[in-house]
Amino acid sequence: MSNQADNWHKLARYDTNMQGELHANLLRNNGITVSLQPLSAIPGMNSGMVLWVENTDFAQAQRILNGVNNEGVDGASLLAEMSDAELGIVSDNPSNQITSDPSAPTNKGGTL
Repeated sequence: MSNQADNWHKLARYDTNMQGELHANLLRNNGITVSLQPLSAIPGMNSGMVLWVENTDFAQAQRILNGVNNEGVDGASLLAEMSDAELGIVSDNPSNQITSDPSAPTNKGGTL
């Protein structure tokens, strides 16, 4: 009987949670299952993150991350290129999108 915990390998450590989330989403978008380990148990602390992947996906995940790092793409550029849906900020479901109603009154900055 195999131990499921032994099937995971530490892939990378990031100094900020945002870097970890960005790279984890990049891997997920490429079909790789990623587990995130925050380096602080206190919610809201931006203390960094470790990415874990299954042994079977380790080599492919390393190639993907090395490709990002070799292209000189920093976290800000990667964030700018990813959509809100890829970052997990909004749903891919178009019914959740906010639409403007042209007949709705607008506030032009004056007092109400």
